[in-house]
Amino acid sequence: MRIEPRQLPATLPFLGDLPPLLTRLYAARGVQSEAELDKSLARLIPYQQLKGIEAAVDLLVTALEQRQRILIVGDFDADGATASTVGVLGLRLLGAAHVDYLVPNRFEYGYGLTPEIVDVALTREPQLLITVDNGISSVEGVAAAKRAGLKVLITDHHLPGDELPQADALVNPNQPGCEFPSKALAGVGVIFYVLMALRARLRSLGWYESKPQPNIGELLDLVALGSVADVVPLDANNRILVHQGLERIRAGRARPGIKAILEVAKRDAARITSTDLGFIVGPRLNAAGRLDDMSLGIECLLTSDANLAREMAAQLDGMNQDRKSIEQGMQREALAQLKDLPVESMPFGLCLFDPEWHQGVIGILASRMKERYFRPTIAFADAGDGLLKGSGRSVQGFHIRDALSVVAAQHPNLIAKYGGHAMAAGLTLAQENFPLFAEAFDAEVRRQLREEDLTGRMLTDGTLAVEEFHLELARALRHAGPWGQHFPEPVFHGVFQLVEQRVVGERHLKVVLKSECGSVKLDGIAFGIDRDVWPNPTIQWVELAYKLDVNEFRGNETVQLMIAHIEPR
Repeated sequence: MRIEPRQLPATLPFLGDLPPLLTRLYAARGVQSEAELDKSLARLIPYQQLKGIEAAVDLLVTALEQRQRILIVGDFDADGATASTVGVLGLRLLGAAHVDYLVPNRFEYGYGLTPEIVDVALTREPQLLITVDNGISSVEGVAAAKRAGLKVLITDHHLPGDELPQADALVNPNQPGCEFPSKALAGVGVIFYVLMALRARLRSLGWYESKPQPNIGELLDLVALGSVADVVPLDANNRILVHQGLERIRAGRARPGIKAILEVAKRDAARITSTDLGFIVGPRLNAAGRLDDMSLGIECLLTSDANLAREMAAQLDGMNQDRKSIEQGMQREALAQLKDLPVESMPFGLCLFDPEWHQGVIGILASRMKERYFRPTIAFADAGDGLLKGSGRSVQGFHIRDALSVVAAQHPNLIAKYGGHAMAAGLTLAQENFPLFAEAFDAEVRRQLREEDLTGRMLTDGTLAVEEFHLELARALRHAGPWGQHFPEPVFHGVFQLVEQRVVGERHLKVVLKSECGSVKLDGIAFGIDRDVWPNPTIQWVELAYKLDVNEFRGNETVQLMIAHIEPR
C-alpha cells in the first residue's frame, strides 16, 4: 500500500473565513468557490434541465387527474428500495389515488423491467408503470408493457446501452442529449427530481389554492440514504441532498423505519453522519434484497407505525448478521482459490467462481477481493439453467462497465447481458463461457492498466500538528461534509509510538499512541486487522493513515484515531 498526499491546486480558492485546514481539504476535493459549500435546497440544480422531465410530468398529471392505478417497479438494492419508497410516498402526498410498488426478487426474475416482471405487474391491473433505479436497458420489458396497453415512465440513472426503450417518457441524466450538469444523481435522486417537477406543475394548475402544498422535503432522509448507500459521487448537488437528509435525521424527523434501523444498530440519530448511512443503515436495508426479498426493506421504510418499524428493523438486522456469516465463508473460499498463486502470475482482472456461492453476496465478495488485491474483480455465482451471474467492482482509473462493452464487442455472444457504472457492474453469461470470459477480461484490464496501478494507493491530507489533535477539530471534520464517493472523508498520516495494543472483538486492534514528539497521548482503533501480525509487542513505532474522530463513552467525548492503515515503522 502506497500512502501519498492529495494534490492541491496551485492557488487555493477563497472559501470565506474557514480555518486554513478546511480550506486545504475542500480545495483538494475540487471545491473552487464558497458557493459550492452552500448546502441549502435553493442551490439545487433546477429540474427543468433534465431531458424528458416535462413529458414525465404530463404523464403523471394525467394519472392524477384520472385517478389511474400507478405501479412503481423498483430494484432490490438500497437505492432501489429508497427510490420505490420515495415514489410511493411522494405520489400519495401529491394526490395520487392508487399507488403501489413491485420489486423483482433477484433470484426469480433478476434485475429490471423484464417481460416476465411485466406479466407479474399486469396482475395488479396498473395503467401507468414507473421504473425507479432501473429501466434504461429494459427495451424488451417496455415493449411488452406497451403491447399490453400500459403507459410507461422510465426514471433511472444507469448508463444507457446502444438502444433506448420506447417509453412514453424517460428521465435519466445520463441519457444522450441530457444537459443536466450532474450525472451523479442516484435513482432515488432522479425520482425526487420528478416529484419536484410534478409539484411545481400542480401548483401552476391551482391544485393547492384551497389546501396546503405538500412538503416533499419530508422525503429527503430517504434520498440521502439511497444516494450514500449507492456510492454515487457526492458532487455539489448530491451533497445538498445528503446534507438536507442528514439534518432531518439528526433533528428526529426521519422515517420511523430509518429511526428503527439506527436503534437496532445502537446508533444515536442526533450524531449520525453520511458514513453511518453507508456502513450502518445501508447494509441492513440491503440484506433483505441480498438474501430474500427487498419488499421487507421497502415496507420498513414505508410504514408510519413505529412499533411495526422496530419489528421489521430487527428482522433486517438478523438478515444482515446472516449475510455477514455467508460473506465470511465465501471470502475464505475465494482466498483459498488464490493462496497458491504467485503474485507475478495473478491476473490483472480477477474472475472468481464457486458453484455454492450466494448470488446476493457476490457483489460484497468482489468488493472485498478488490480491496485486498487492488485490481478489478468479478465474482460469479450459479444462476441456474447453465448460467452464471457476476458482480464486479473496479479500481480508480478503470471503467468496468465500458470494459465489459469492449469484451462483448470483441467476443460476440460471450456475455448474455451486462450493465452498470464505472466502479461497479453486473453481467450474465453461460457457465461454459466462464474460462474464455476470465481470459478476455484479464486481457482488457492489462490493456488499460500497468502493474504499478495494482499496488494500491491511499491518498491522505498530510500530517496533523500536535496542537490539532483536539475535539473541536474532530467535531468540525465530522460535520464539514457530507463525505462520500469522490468527496472522501479526510485521512491523515503520521508516525506514532505504540504504547499499548490489544485485540477487541474478533479482529479489531485497540491501541494507545504517542505523537512522534511524545507530547500527546491518543487512543486509536483499527478494524479487521491481520491476526498473524497484530498484536506484536516487539513493534514500538508505527506509520498510520487515520481519520480524526470523536469517541463518546458514558457521556464523555474524546479524540480517537480511526485507523485506516497501519504498518510497523
